[in-house]
Amino acid sequence: MADYSGSCLCESAKFIVQGEFDSFYLCHCQYCQKDTGSAHAANLFSNSAKLVWLQGSECVASFTLPGTRHTKSFCKTCGSALPTTHSTGLVVIPAGSLDSEVTVLPTAHILTASRAVWDAELELVPQLKGLPS
Repeated sequence: MADYSGSCLCESAKFIVQGEFDSFYLCHCQYCQKDTGSAHAANLFSNSAKLVWLQGSECVASFTLPGTRHTKSFCKTCGSALPTTHSTGLVVIPAGSLDSEVTVLPTAHILTASRAVWDAELELVPQLKGLPS
């Protein structure tokens, strides 16, 4: 069984995930676009892993969009996306919140009917190793 560690940007909240991931989805729904301010969310899912807060659980807030199952947990201090455990036991981990290397590739892009128009052919966009000058 693997353990993965993670934290928020300000490091007020730190956690470990004990167990394996079942799937890794890049979700293009409009809710995830709003959550991330980007083209999609990148979330790992597990029905068997356990989420353990090492510190800062009191810094974590959660918002569930009324009438949906869409929940976002985040740090109250810095706003970073953080993991959540749904009432079903499903653990959802924002991939970018992990400090451990994620070695699994995404399972699929989902809800691509809502894909942002500008999220196409991104491999053609120039790539810079640092900040633009």
